[in-house]
Amino acid sequence: MTDSNREMAFLESVTNTYVMSDSPQDRLIKTLAMRTFTPYIRPKKRALELGCCDGFMTELIAGQVNQLTVVDGSQTFIEMAKTRVPAKVEFVHSLFETFSPDHKFDYIFATYVLEHVGDAIAFLKMANHLLAEDGLLFLVVPNARALSRQLARHMGILDDLFALTANDINHGHRRVYDRISLNRDIDAAGLLQVGQGGLFLKLLSDFQMDKLIETGIVADPQIEGLYKMGLEYPDLAGSLFSICRVP
Repeated sequence: MTDSNREMAFLESVTNTYVMSDSPQDRLIKTLAMRTFTPYIRPKKRALELGCCDGFMTELIAGQVNQLTVVDGSQTFIEMAKTRVPAKVEFVHSLFETFSPDHKFDYIFATYVLEHVGDAIAFLKMANHLLAEDGLLFLVVPNARALSRQLARHMGILDDLFALTANDINHGHRRVYDRISLNRDIDAAGLLQVGQGGLFLKLLSDFQMDKLIETGIVADPQIEGLYKMGLEYPDLAGSLFSICRVP
């Protein structure tokens, strides 16, 4: 089996652990990500999404651009995403490393992808190469220093903020980012940041946040407050975002 085939098999093996459409928090954070990115997006542009998961984010992106190409190494995720978007959205079953389009893109979205890839800097360099001259790359990654992870450390559940948890490993994560390490990889790939920050102050673990949202304890007023606090205190936010361009 080739390295590419092994990677494809690995990606398929984690799909069952990464179907997030039933997670209120996952839907919320992706909606907030698009809310944050939308002011940077102009109409009638061509976009690329690298990694589609169950297609929730794909659907949000498709509503903002004229043309959308989606690349994912999991055929399972592609089939799920196809059910959410118009037929004009193009899907490509490929590893990111072997994707070779004949044109560049105005916008590239990589939300919750960078923590999965084998070589993050090579991935970012590839995205850099695929960006149009005035294009933008939108990144989102989980935050190692999220308030929920810091709480877990003080509770004795987590020994190291940068250690991969059982849940991380189950989802196929290969690294955990904070702002310093994310900036370092972006710089190493030759990209310039035009915006950065934190998305949503995450108080508790994923399943606890899902319960709080489902029961309405965390409702629209709290969500709005936690979104604004994530922007104000990015080091404690559940996720980090970066908006990058070609130098």
